[in-house]
Amino acid sequence: MKAPREITSGRVRSGMTFDEKVWTVTSRIPRGSVATYGDIARELGTRGCRAVGGALNRNPHAPRVPCHRVVGTSGALTGFAGGLEKKRAMLRDEGISFAGVKVDLERHRFRF
Repeated sequence: MKAPREITSGRVRSGMTFDEKVWTVTSRIPRGSVATYGDIARELGTRGCRAVGGALNRNPHAPRVPCHRVVGTSGALTGFAGGLEKKRAMLRDEGISFAGVKVDLERHRFRF
């Protein structure tokens, strides 16, 4: 399924559902960068990190909406429909480095 242009534009608009807002913000994360669930929640003006995770779990627009680029607050890999090893491989393919089992957030964190 192709992601609608309004979601991949990166611009949150009135009338969007919470899920659509999450997908829109997530679409801004460039290759070679990651954001945390908390980063996305803050960008949306909410504290609902788990709600962000739920929305990404329902993401029908991958890979155009790159949910694999979203990690836990500590940089830990969390939930991914394809499995965490696949998520790790996808991030490594994009040049993301790891400190042990966690993404190096100092180096790769995207700032909205």
